[in-house]
Amino acid sequence: MEAVAKLKNVPTSPRKMRLVADLIRGERVNKALNILKFEPKQGAARLEKLLLSAISNWQQSNEDIDLEEADLYVKSIQVDSGRILKRLRPAPQGRAHRIRKRSNHVTLVLDSKAPVEKAEVKTKKKEKEDK
Repeated sequence: MEAVAKLKNVPTSPRKMRLVADLIRGERVNKALNILKFEPKQGAARLEKLLLSAISNWQQSNEDIDLEEADLYVKSIQVDSGRILKRLRPAPQGRAHRIRKRSNHVTLVLDSKAPVEKAEVKTKKKEKEDK
């Protein structure tokens, strides 16, 4: 019942992205979407899009289960360091300072809090009623 979504090479430092990721870790999907929508930090918009992608992935693999009945939550969110672009900036007296432009990779895992059997039984009952 898990769904995974990954975001790679995001041009934001991992430290800044972890601040936003910590806000939604363990939260229900609806609450996490509201948090990300109104969060002014830089990574919030990208994480909101990633969360919507994870929800869509979950729906693709569980077409017979209703999204509201599943009671999805953010099981884990992990922010890892990506590649670092190294640049040089001129400094006084002919020197150069190294600038490191960091990026990150984000992995988001959704899971359902509702038991699998109950959700499947409800969908089977609806199918019988429809026939």
